Amino acid sequence: MESTQSWNGDTLPAYPTGQPKITIIKVTIPPNVKLELHEHLVINAGVLITGELTVVDEHGNKLELKAGDPIIELVNTFHYGINEGSETAEIIVVYAGDVATPITVIKK
Repeated sequence: MESTQSWNGDTLPAYPTGQPKITIIKVTIPPNVKLELHEHLVINAGVLITGELTVVDEHGNKLELKAGDPIIELVNTFHYGINEGSETAEIIVVYAGDVATPITVIKK
């Protein structure tokens, strides 16, 4: 996958300045679990390895993923993921940020 936009069509922001930091995370979401509303402050992309996952942004846009699907995630837009399937969803996500910027912020 290659794009200058996140999955909902928003243009990706500029990379942050400062010391770069790459973070790779495996996120595991059990069946029937909805993640908290959150936003990412840096560009990130991933691949769903197993299961199914629906991602919903704060405007109601939805992206449905199945195992093997790539995603260029949202930046600075609140969203959540929900696993409505019967199998655990596992996604590998790569974040391209800097040492001073958190990769995820939970909406309070």
